[in-house]
Amino acid sequence: MDRTKTDGDAALVEALRREDPEAPELLVETYGDRVYRLALRITGSNEDAEEVAQDALWTAARKISTFKGESAFGSWLYRIAANAAYQKLRARRSKAHEIAIEDVLPAFDDAGRHFEPMADWSDRVDEQALQGELRRVLGAAASFVVADILADRGARAQETGPRIPAQV
Repeated sequence: MDRTKTDGDAALVEALRREDPEAPELLVETYGDRVYRLALRITGSNEDAEEVAQDALWTAARKISTFKGESAFGSWLYRIAANAAYQKLRARRSKAHEIAIEDVLPAFDDAGRHFEPMADWSDRVDEQALQGELRRVLGAAASFVVADILADRGARAQETGPRIPAQV
């Protein structure tokens, strides 16, 4: 029984390596739907999946010289697509923390004057840093107070001697 596997995509790979003008179209016809479905499963968004599929197919066509043939071409392409999809998710997560500048800038009328009341936010700029600093200072002060109380009790005990309970 012959265990050697031949890559059914050898002709496609060779066409891409020769930079055959029809090879990218053949790549899309052969793998477009599968790459899209993989990207959709990872991203959960049609729009993102379309973008990922396009990027992955374009990258595979451009980087075909890096395909060594140690695995099936489809596996190599799916890895490119999965990486692109995960990168899209990371980008989406980082954008979730972004705030549009229009949301924080004051609104102006045509003459350049503010037409919405502005809240004074200047006292809140350093609020978090100040709270951390205050917490640190109060914690240190509390440690000193406890140490002073313990030291004071120890000094009083030495001055008066041991306490003997009074008998009634």
